[in-house]
Amino acid sequence: MNTLNLRKWDSAEHLKTEEDMAQYLEACLQEAGDDGAFIAKALGNIARAKGMSQLARDTGLGRESLYKALSGEGNPSFSTILKVTAALGIQLHAQTAPGS
Repeated sequence: MNTLNLRKWDSAEHLKTEEDMAQYLEACLQEAGDDGAFIAKALGNIARAKGMSQLARDTGLGRESLYKALSGEGNPSFSTILKVTAALGIQLHAQTAPGS
């Protein structure tokens, strides 16, 4: 009988281009509803894809604290989210919600 080797899915491995990252975050924003941890985790996946050490240098935040804040288990401040999105080259936009 053949054995099947499985490993845990890692979204960061599939985020190769800036466009991939932007589309991934947009899909997560649409899916998340009011789940802020889901968005923090999505930003963490993008950060890992781009390189957490470089993100730490660009934001002035510690690498370990970024891992924790963007793990989906942390509770990053909005200013941390803004620093991270700016360093990742991501712009946040506002628009009216559908049906409003």
